[in-house]
Amino acid sequence: MPAIRSSTTLLKRAVSALLLSLGMMAMSHADEAKPVKLGYAKCAHCTPLSLTPQNATGVKLDAIAFNTGNDVLTALLSKSIDVAQVTYLHYATALDKGFDVVAVSGQINGGSQILVGNDLPLQPGDWVGLKALIDKYKAEDKPFRVAASRGNAQDIHMRGAFLKHGIDINKDVQFINIPNPSDHVQALRRGEVELITSVDPFATQIREVKAAKFFDFPYDQAAGKLTNLIVTRSDVIEDNRKGVEETVRSIVKVNDLMASDKPLFIDTIQKVTGLDKAIATGAVDNLYPDYAMHRASAVAIAQMMRDLKYISTDVSEQVEKNLDYSFLEAVTGKPKTELGY
Repeated sequence: MPAIRSSTTLLKRAVSALLLSLGMMAMSHADEAKPVKLGYAKCAHCTPLSLTPQNATGVKLDAIAFNTGNDVLTALLSKSIDVAQVTYLHYATALDKGFDVVAVSGQINGGSQILVGNDLPLQPGDWVGLKALIDKYKAEDKPFRVAASRGNAQDIHMRGAFLKHGIDINKDVQFINIPNPSDHVQALRRGEVELITSVDPFATQIREVKAAKFFDFPYDQAAGKLTNLIVTRSDVIEDNRKGVEETVRSIVKVNDLMASDKPLFIDTIQKVTGLDKAIATGAVDNLYPDYAMHRASAVAIAQMMRDLKYISTDVSEQVEKNLDYSFLEAVTGKPKTELGY
Protein backbone atom coordinates (compact mmCIF):
# COMPACT_ATOMS: atom_id res chain seq x y z
CA MET A 1 0.00 0.00 0.00
CA PRO A 2 2.75 2.56 0.81
CA ALA A 3 4.28 1.90 -2.64
CA ILE A 4 0.91 2.54 -4.32
CA ARG A 5 0.43 5.78 -2.34
CA SER A 6 3.95 6.84 -3.26
CA SER A 7 3.31 6.21 -6.96
CA THR A 8 0.02 8.10 -6.78
CA THR A 9 1.72 11.03 -5.09
CA LEU A 10 4.47 11.11 -7.73
CA LEU A 11 1.87 10.98 -10.50
CA LYS A 12 -0.07 13.87 -8.95
CA ARG A 13 3.12 15.90 -8.68
CA ALA A 14 4.03 15.16 -12.28
CA VAL A 15 0.57 16.17 -13.49
CA SER A 16 0.69 19.35 -11.41
CA ALA A 17 4.14 20.20 -12.78
CA LEU A 18 2.93 19.57 -16.33
CA LEU A 19 -0.15 21.76 -15.84
CA LEU A 20 2.01 24.51 -14.31
CA SER A 21 4.42 24.29 -17.22
CA LEU A 22 1.61 24.45 -19.77
CA GLY A 23 0.12 27.41 -17.91
CA MET A 24 3.43 29.27 -17.97
CA MET A 25 3.83 28.53 -21.67
CA ALA A 26 0.35 29.86 -22.33
CA MET A 27 1.13 33.01 -20.36
CA SER A 28 4.40 33.39 -22.28
CA HIS A 29 2.63 33.12 -25.63
CA ALA A 30 -0.06 35.52 -24.43
CA ASP A 31 2.63 38.09 -23.54
CA GLU A 32 4.40 37.68 -26.89
CA ALA A 33 3.42 40.08 -29.66
CA LYS A 34 2.33 39.09 -33.14
CA PRO A 35 5.27 38.41 -35.49
CA VAL A 36 6.83 41.37 -37.28
CA LYS A 37 8.55 41.53 -40.68
CA LEU A 38 11.24 44.21 -40.80
CA GLY A 39 12.69 45.28 -44.15
CA TYR A 40 16.07 46.99 -44.64
CA ALA A 41 18.37 47.94 -47.53
CA LYS A 42 21.87 46.58 -48.14
CA CYS A 43 23.76 49.73 -47.17
CA ALA A 44 26.42 49.79 -44.47
CA HIS A 45 24.29 51.62 -41.90
CA CYS A 46 21.29 49.41 -42.67
CA THR A 47 23.07 46.05 -42.20
CA PRO A 48 22.99 46.11 -38.36
CA LEU A 49 19.25 45.51 -38.66
CA SER A 50 20.13 41.95 -39.66
CA LEU A 51 21.00 41.45 -35.97
CA THR A 52 17.59 42.54 -34.66
CA PRO A 53 15.94 39.07 -34.69
CA GLN A 54 18.51 37.60 -32.30
CA ASN A 55 18.26 40.68 -30.07
CA ALA A 56 14.46 40.82 -29.99
CA THR A 57 12.43 39.83 -26.94
CA GLY A 58 8.70 39.33 -26.80
CA VAL A 59 8.29 39.19 -30.57
CA LYS A 60 9.25 36.90 -33.44
CA LEU A 61 11.12 39.29 -35.71
CA ASP A 62 12.02 38.49 -39.31
CA ALA A 63 14.59 40.86 -40.89
CA ILE A 64 14.50 40.91 -44.70
CA ALA A 65 17.21 42.50 -46.89
CA PHE A 66 16.29 44.48 -50.02
CA ASN A 67 18.57 46.01 -52.66
CA THR A 68 17.43 49.61 -52.11
CA GLY A 69 15.41 51.81 -49.80
CA ASN A 70 12.85 52.31 -52.56
CA ASP A 71 12.27 48.54 -52.60
CA VAL A 72 11.79 48.56 -48.83
CA LEU A 73 9.25 51.39 -48.96
CA THR A 74 7.35 49.64 -51.74
CA ALA A 75 7.19 46.46 -49.65
CA LEU A 76 5.85 48.41 -46.66
CA LEU A 77 3.17 50.19 -48.68
CA SER A 78 2.11 46.92 -50.35
CA LYS A 79 1.86 45.34 -46.87
CA SER A 80 4.51 42.71 -47.62
CA ILE A 81 6.37 43.86 -44.49
CA ASP A 82 5.27 45.58 -41.28
CA VAL A 83 8.19 47.85 -40.40
CA ALA A 84 10.72 49.44 -42.76
CA GLN A 85 14.12 51.06 -42.62
CA VAL A 86 13.97 53.93 -45.10
CA THR A 87 15.41 57.46 -45.17
CA TYR A 88 14.07 60.84 -44.11
CA LEU A 89 13.79 61.46 -47.86
CA HIS A 90 11.55 58.42 -48.38
CA TYR A 91 9.45 59.51 -45.42
CA ALA A 92 8.77 62.98 -46.85
CA THR A 93 8.21 61.58 -50.35
CA ALA A 94 5.67 59.04 -49.07
CA LEU A 95 3.77 61.74 -47.17
CA ASP A 96 3.82 63.98 -50.26
CA LYS A 97 2.10 61.18 -52.18
CA GLY A 98 -0.50 60.71 -49.46
CA PHE A 99 0.74 57.34 -48.20
CA ASP A 100 0.17 56.12 -44.65
CA VAL A 101 3.58 56.10 -42.95
CA VAL A 102 4.45 56.70 -39.30
CA ALA A 103 8.03 57.15 -38.11
CA VAL A 104 8.83 55.31 -34.87
CA SER A 105 12.63 55.43 -34.49
CA GLY A 106 15.86 56.67 -35.93
CA GLN A 107 18.65 54.21 -36.68
CA ILE A 108 22.06 55.15 -38.11
CA ASN A 109 23.08 58.34 -39.92
CA GLY A 110 25.92 59.38 -42.21
CA GLY A 111 27.28 57.08 -44.90
CA SER A 112 27.35 59.59 -47.78
CA GLN A 113 30.35 60.51 -49.95
CA ILE A 114 30.76 62.66 -53.08
CA LEU A 115 33.30 61.11 -55.45
CA VAL A 116 34.72 62.51 -58.70
CA GLY A 117 36.52 61.00 -61.66
CA ASN A 118 40.23 60.43 -61.15
CA ASP A 119 41.18 62.62 -64.11
CA LEU A 120 39.21 65.68 -63.02
CA PRO A 121 41.41 68.59 -61.82
CA LEU A 122 39.73 68.86 -58.43
CA GLN A 123 41.01 68.75 -54.87
CA PRO A 124 38.85 67.56 -51.93
CA GLY A 125 36.37 70.21 -50.85
CA ASP A 126 37.11 72.60 -53.73
CA TRP A 127 33.55 73.68 -54.49
CA VAL A 128 34.71 76.84 -56.28
CA GLY A 129 36.81 74.65 -58.55
CA LEU A 130 33.89 72.27 -59.11
CA LYS A 131 31.56 75.10 -60.09
CA ALA A 132 34.19 76.53 -62.45
CA LEU A 133 34.67 73.09 -64.03
CA ILE A 134 30.92 72.68 -64.51
CA ASP A 135 30.78 76.14 -66.14
CA LYS A 136 33.66 75.10 -68.44
CA TYR A 137 31.74 71.99 -69.52
CA LYS A 138 28.67 74.13 -70.25
CA ALA A 139 30.72 76.59 -72.32
CA GLU A 140 32.05 73.66 -74.34
CA ASP A 141 28.50 72.30 -74.70
CA LYS A 142 29.45 69.10 -72.85
CA PRO A 143 27.20 67.56 -70.18
CA PHE A 144 28.68 67.36 -66.69
CA ARG A 145 27.07 64.13 -65.56
CA VAL A 146 26.30 63.59 -61.88
CA ALA A 147 24.76 60.41 -60.48
CA ALA A 148 23.08 59.02 -57.39
CA SER A 149 20.37 56.50 -56.59
CA ARG A 150 17.26 58.64 -56.88
CA GLY A 151 15.19 58.44 -53.74
CA ASN A 152 17.96 57.68 -51.27
CA ALA A 153 19.54 59.97 -48.68
CA GLN A 154 22.68 60.48 -50.75
CA ASP A 155 20.61 61.96 -53.56
CA ILE A 156 19.10 64.63 -51.32
CA HIS A 157 22.45 65.23 -49.58
CA MET A 158 24.01 65.91 -53.00
CA ARG A 159 21.16 68.14 -54.19
CA GLY A 160 21.24 70.15 -50.98
CA ALA A 161 25.01 70.58 -51.13
CA PHE A 162 24.80 71.66 -54.78
CA LEU A 163 22.10 74.18 -53.93
CA LYS A 164 24.21 75.62 -51.12
CA HIS A 165 27.18 76.08 -53.47
CA GLY A 166 25.20 77.67 -56.28
CA ILE A 167 24.97 74.66 -58.58
CA ASP A 168 21.55 74.12 -60.18
CA ILE A 169 21.06 70.38 -60.61
CA ASN A 170 18.34 70.97 -63.20
CA LYS A 171 20.26 73.45 -65.38
CA ASP A 172 23.99 73.14 -64.69
CA VAL A 173 24.45 69.37 -64.69
CA GLN A 174 22.92 66.25 -66.19
CA PHE A 175 21.50 63.96 -63.51
CA ILE A 176 21.77 60.21 -64.06
CA ASN A 177 19.83 57.79 -61.88
CA ILE A 178 21.64 54.55 -61.01
CA PRO A 179 19.08 52.74 -58.83
CA ASN A 180 21.33 50.09 -57.28
CA PRO A 181 24.31 51.57 -55.36
CA SER A 182 26.36 48.44 -56.07
CA ASP A 183 26.40 49.53 -59.75
CA HIS A 184 28.03 52.89 -58.99
CA VAL A 185 31.58 51.58 -59.24
CA GLN A 186 31.10 50.25 -62.77
CA ALA A 187 29.50 53.50 -63.96
CA LEU A 188 32.62 55.34 -62.85
CA ARG A 189 34.96 52.78 -64.37
CA ARG A 190 33.16 53.01 -67.70
CA GLY A 191 33.41 56.82 -67.63
CA GLU A 192 29.62 57.26 -67.72
CA VAL A 193 29.63 60.00 -65.05
CA GLU A 194 31.94 62.74 -63.83
CA LEU A 195 30.65 62.80 -60.24
CA ILE A 196 28.68 60.40 -58.09
CA THR A 197 27.26 60.60 -54.58
CA SER A 198 27.20 57.11 -53.17
CA VAL A 199 26.37 55.31 -49.95
CA ASP A 200 28.75 53.33 -47.79
CA PRO A 201 30.10 50.69 -48.01
CA PHE A 202 29.91 51.13 -51.81
CA ALA A 203 31.42 54.64 -51.62
CA THR A 204 34.41 53.30 -49.71
CA GLN A 205 34.67 50.40 -52.16
CA ILE A 206 34.91 52.88 -55.05
CA ARG A 207 37.82 54.62 -53.32
CA GLU A 208 39.53 51.35 -52.37
CA VAL A 209 39.53 50.08 -55.98
CA LYS A 210 40.49 53.59 -57.19
CA ALA A 211 37.51 53.91 -59.52
CA ALA A 212 37.20 57.55 -58.38
CA LYS A 213 38.63 59.94 -55.80
CA PHE A 214 37.09 61.54 -52.73
CA PHE A 215 35.64 65.04 -53.09
CA ASP A 216 33.58 65.76 -49.98
CA PHE A 217 31.09 64.59 -47.36
CA PRO A 218 27.82 66.29 -48.38
CA TYR A 219 26.64 67.14 -44.88
CA ASP A 220 26.70 70.94 -45.08
CA GLN A 221 23.00 71.32 -45.96
CA ALA A 222 19.58 71.11 -44.28
CA ALA A 223 19.59 67.31 -43.97
CA GLY A 224 22.99 67.31 -42.25
CA LYS A 225 24.09 63.71 -41.60
CA LEU A 226 20.54 62.44 -41.19
CA THR A 227 19.93 59.28 -43.17
CA ASN A 228 17.95 56.36 -41.80
CA LEU A 229 14.49 56.32 -40.26
CA ILE A 230 12.31 53.41 -39.11
CA VAL A 231 8.71 53.67 -40.28
CA THR A 232 5.55 51.59 -40.17
CA ARG A 233 1.86 52.03 -41.04
CA SER A 234 -0.95 53.15 -38.73
CA ASP A 235 -2.80 49.84 -39.23
CA VAL A 236 0.26 47.93 -37.97
CA ILE A 237 0.39 50.12 -34.85
CA GLU A 238 -3.33 49.57 -34.24
CA ASP A 239 -3.13 45.81 -34.78
CA ASN A 240 0.25 45.04 -33.19
CA ARG A 241 1.42 47.90 -30.98
CA LYS A 242 3.40 45.53 -28.76
CA GLY A 243 5.20 44.13 -31.81
CA VAL A 244 6.21 47.60 -32.98
CA GLU A 245 7.46 48.46 -29.50
CA GLU A 246 9.55 45.28 -29.28
CA THR A 247 10.95 45.95 -32.76
CA VAL A 248 12.04 49.42 -31.66
CA ARG A 249 13.53 47.87 -28.51
CA SER A 250 15.66 45.50 -30.60
CA ILE A 251 16.80 48.37 -32.85
CA VAL A 252 17.87 50.46 -29.85
CA LYS A 253 19.74 47.44 -28.44
CA VAL A 254 21.53 46.77 -31.72
CA ASN A 255 22.38 50.48 -32.07
CA ASP A 256 24.05 50.40 -28.67
CA LEU A 257 25.99 47.30 -29.75
CA MET A 258 27.21 49.05 -32.91
CA ALA A 259 28.29 52.10 -30.93
CA SER A 260 30.28 50.05 -28.43
CA ASP A 261 31.61 47.22 -30.64
CA LYS A 262 33.22 48.48 -33.85
CA PRO A 263 34.55 45.01 -34.86
CA LEU A 264 30.99 43.64 -34.70
CA PHE A 265 29.79 46.54 -36.88
CA ILE A 266 32.52 45.76 -39.44
CA ASP A 267 31.76 42.03 -39.38
CA THR A 268 28.04 42.67 -39.88
CA ILE A 269 28.67 44.84 -42.95
CA GLN A 270 30.94 42.15 -44.39
CA LYS A 271 28.40 39.37 -43.89
CA VAL A 272 25.46 41.22 -45.46
CA THR A 273 27.24 42.95 -48.36
CA GLY A 274 30.00 40.43 -49.11
CA LEU A 275 32.58 43.24 -49.27
CA ASP A 276 36.00 42.81 -47.68
CA LYS A 277 37.16 43.97 -44.27
CA ALA A 278 39.09 47.03 -45.47
CA ILE A 279 35.98 48.41 -47.17
CA ALA A 280 33.74 47.65 -44.19
CA THR A 281 36.26 49.28 -41.83
CA GLY A 282 36.41 52.44 -43.92
CA ALA A 283 32.63 52.61 -44.09
CA VAL A 284 32.19 52.42 -40.30
CA ASP A 285 34.27 55.59 -39.88
CA ASN A 286 31.52 57.52 -41.72
CA LEU A 287 28.55 56.12 -39.76
CA TYR A 288 26.80 57.44 -36.65
CA PRO A 289 24.44 55.18 -34.63
CA ASP A 290 21.52 57.36 -33.56
CA TYR A 291 18.03 56.11 -32.72
CA ALA A 292 16.63 59.60 -32.06
CA MET A 293 14.17 61.17 -34.52
CA HIS A 294 15.27 64.73 -35.27
CA ARG A 295 12.05 66.70 -35.69
CA ALA A 296 13.37 70.14 -36.68
CA SER A 297 15.83 68.67 -39.17
CA ALA A 298 13.15 66.38 -40.61
CA VAL A 299 10.97 69.42 -41.29
CA ALA A 300 13.95 71.27 -42.80
CA ILE A 301 14.61 68.30 -45.10
CA ALA A 302 11.00 68.35 -46.30
CA GLN A 303 11.20 72.08 -46.97
CA MET A 304 14.48 71.67 -48.86
CA MET A 305 12.95 68.87 -50.92
CA ARG A 306 10.13 71.19 -51.95
CA ASP A 307 12.60 73.96 -52.80
CA LEU A 308 14.43 71.45 -55.00
CA LYS A 309 11.09 70.47 -56.57
CA TYR A 310 11.68 66.94 -55.34
CA ILE A 311 8.20 66.91 -53.86
CA SER A 312 5.22 68.99 -54.98
CA THR A 313 3.64 70.03 -51.66
CA ASP A 314 4.68 71.39 -48.28
CA VAL A 315 4.50 68.35 -46.00
CA SER A 316 6.11 70.02 -42.97
CA GLU A 317 2.99 69.58 -40.84
CA GLN A 318 2.60 65.89 -41.76
CA VAL A 319 6.30 65.23 -41.19
CA GLU A 320 6.01 66.54 -37.64
CA LYS A 321 2.61 64.99 -36.93
CA ASN A 322 3.63 61.50 -38.06
CA LEU A 323 6.69 61.27 -35.82
CA ASP A 324 5.47 58.93 -33.06
CA TYR A 325 7.90 59.10 -30.13
CA SER A 326 5.84 56.86 -27.83
CA PHE A 327 7.75 53.69 -28.72
CA LEU A 328 11.18 55.22 -28.13
CA GLU A 329 9.91 56.72 -24.87
CA ALA A 330 8.65 53.31 -23.69
CA VAL A 331 11.86 51.53 -24.66
CA THR A 332 14.42 54.07 -23.40
CA GLY A 333 12.53 55.60 -20.48
CA LYS A 334 13.42 59.03 -21.85
CA PRO A 335 10.99 61.86 -22.71
CA LYS A 336 10.69 62.83 -26.36
CA THR A 337 12.50 66.07 -25.63
CA GLU A 338 15.64 63.92 -25.21
CA LEU A 339 14.89 61.86 -28.33
CA GLY A 340 15.06 64.54 -31.01
CA TYR A 341 11.70 66.27 -30.56
